[in-house]
Amino acid sequence: MHFGRINTRYIIGISGLALIASTGGAYSWHRQKERQQRFQPSSAGKKSLASMAVTTPFQTLFAVPMTCDGCAKDITGALHKLQGITKVEANVKEQLVSVEGTAAPSAIVEAIQATGRDAILRGSGASNSAAVSILETYHNRSNEEAKTLVASPPGSNSWVNERLVRGLARMVQVSPEETVVDLTVRGVPPGTYRVTIREYGNLKDGASSAGPVWSAQKDPGHGSSTPRGFLGTVEVGPRGRASAFLNRPFMVWEVIGHALVVSRQDESDGKPLRNDEDTVVGIIARSAGVWDNDKTVCSCTGKTLWEERKDEVSKGML
Repeated sequence: MHFGRINTRYIIGISGLALIASTGGAYSWHRQKERQQRFQPSSAGKKSLASMAVTTPFQTLFAVPMTCDGCAKDITGALHKLQGITKVEANVKEQLVSVEGTAAPSAIVEAIQATGRDAILRGSGASNSAAVSILETYHNRSNEEAKTLVASPPGSNSWVNERLVRGLARMVQVSPEETVVDLTVRGVPPGTYRVTIREYGNLKDGASSAGPVWSAQKDPGHGSSTPRGFLGTVEVGPRGRASAFLNRPFMVWEVIGHALVVSRQDESDGKPLRNDEDTVVGIIARSAGVWDNDKTVCSCTGKTLWEERKDEVSKGML
């Protein structure tokens, strides 16, 4: 593997946010269209938000272990089969794959993994145009509950997943008024979940302290009655997994520092969200744009990005 120079400007480099921006491969890449269709806004008690297809292309950069031109050819061929891919460039020397198009980053990772290689997202979009949110549960089970769940037989088709991290949302601003959202959740009970950006980024008490749905209007007095922070709903299947890819009319800088919540709670009672097993939450943090992050060795641990990724995956990271 070829390693570039260490860049200490991006302290989240290959650990934390950048590392877990690669997906666990829970879905096969050819289901991207299904994911787009399954993410539909809720109309219950609200003005319905139109589901918008992602049409504005953007660039993503992935670290991929490649040893020869044959590796590059396999990866390029697999990615060109994805709907929305317009350009793929594989650099064996630098161990990087650059992709342009409208396909979800998670779908690209899965397509690369289907060739027998791993992939780590290194950057998306232009500088200061990308963000990520690591979704965690703040629900605490009793010791007896935990013992029962751990004892469940493998393959029992249960949604139960005791990992703290339950999902990941990537955001890339692709135009002055459009941001694409690539959402993956797993290990939560089946059902219909509301996806919202919250007014605050205070997670002192988990989702309960994140405040109401973000309600900022682009044009006060002429905006929709639906809060801008309501992104829609997603259906979680019997195995506790779901993903979606869509665009929404906000800019990345507007939501940095806010909380992102995925929950089955309808909030019709006006009370703060509860930290139940149906709710996951994370802070929306800025992430690297394409070519912003060339770190391949962690300055803190001295580990390579692949060693760091292995450690993070063992902790339940996506």
